[in-house]
Amino acid sequence: MKFSDLGLSDGLSRAVADLGYETPTPIQEKSIPIVLMGRDILGSAQTGTGKTASFTLPMIDILASGRAKARLPRSLILAPTRELAAQVADSFEKFSVNNKLSMALLIGGVSFADQNAALSKGVDVLIATPGRLLDHFERGKVLLNDVKVLVIDEADRMLDMGFIPDVEKIVGLLPRMRQTLFFSATLSDDIQKLGSKFVMNPKIIEVAPPASTAETVAQHLIWSDSKAKRQVLRDLLGVEKVKNAVIFCNRKRDISTLVTSLTRHGFSAVALHGDMTQSARLEALQKFKDGDVPLLIASDVAARGLDIAGLSHVFNFDVPMSAEDYVHRIGRTGRAGKSGRAFTIAAGKDDIKYIGSIEALIGKPIPPITLDNAKISNATTSAAPADAAAVVADKPKPKPKRQAKSAQTAKKAPASTQKNRNRGDELPSPPDCQGSTMEETGHIPAFLTR
Repeated sequence: MKFSDLGLSDGLSRAVADLGYETPTPIQEKSIPIVLMGRDILGSAQTGTGKTASFTLPMIDILASGRAKARLPRSLILAPTRELAAQVADSFEKFSVNNKLSMALLIGGVSFADQNAALSKGVDVLIATPGRLLDHFERGKVLLNDVKVLVIDEADRMLDMGFIPDVEKIVGLLPRMRQTLFFSATLSDDIQKLGSKFVMNPKIIEVAPPASTAETVAQHLIWSDSKAKRQVLRDLLGVEKVKNAVIFCNRKRDISTLVTSLTRHGFSAVALHGDMTQSARLEALQKFKDGDVPLLIASDVAARGLDIAGLSHVFNFDVPMSAEDYVHRIGRTGRAGKSGRAFTIAAGKDDIKYIGSIEALIGKPIPPITLDNAKISNATTSAAPADAAAVVADKPKPKPKRQAKSAQTAKKAPASTQKNRNRGDELPSPPDCQGSTMEETGHIPAFLTR
């Protein structure tokens, strides 16, 4: 099936084809005809399944006729985070090149004055986070009684982040006669109960979450001492041909620490997490997308939904506590048929449990590796030690004698490179990625041994 078979207008089908899209994803194939029919949808689809286009494309055709009035948007899309809202806006801009639709993006960290100016001209599509939209409404800058189509995206994240009261308040301001498209990663009982408040006689559309990883992504697991994780990451960055990479951390406070550490050792990296100002987040993301900075250190929430073209690597500095998050993380690379590599650094007893859950979900073990003499080698077993401390049992213990740290102490080898690590056959060469974060000098830089 092609996009032209889904009932889209000729102009919109051409715009999609010009962008290089030929075959719709399952969620697009199921949703687009239903949306064009004017029915409500209760949909289950995770980020990365093409969900955004499943509602933006038919909305463009629905809104093609008609004209927006000042401060009276004709449609509303609610997203839980600024990044997701901005990505939806990008999708509309790409697909609506042959349509004269106006759009406004209401997110925090951006000037109220600029947003008010856009609203005063009238917008066909209003994309917003709940809090910023209510701010504008309470100031009398936007009215919602002319909204014909409502999209609630990532409803499960809305629930987790405590936004549902705001969403309910917003929906109460909308006309009762409207089309509502409600999307969530899962359709749990709580989500279905929540969705029933907003939709009327919906078509239920479910796309199973990815339980397997793409064959184009080479996965590797390395066990480390928790104190040696940063050294292990630097070693991996040193031996891999990294064009660009997203490095995931579980905690926001660790992101800034890791950026500082990598910068101190000669790497170029930027942070992306929820505590940053919007301007700082947009600036960091733009630097990464433009290739000015090859390493993006991010949290799951901040990176959710981000689509970075040609991403060569993903590094899990922390093992994700959710197996589904692992699939989502490494799915950032190896897209559109291109090869990619994903490395996970595990340490501690909790990680043994998390790795077990991940391997159960994807249906196969994550191939283990070791680092010896700045070379990556296959490990002989995938099993983690019964006690995670055994991974680094041979690490030299510090001398009890009090003394100042010397250069010799600083040069002790990390846990990942201890002498009694098992070595196997060397891994195949990494995929041929254009560009590198470091000049290939033929030897290991001195900072990687510290």
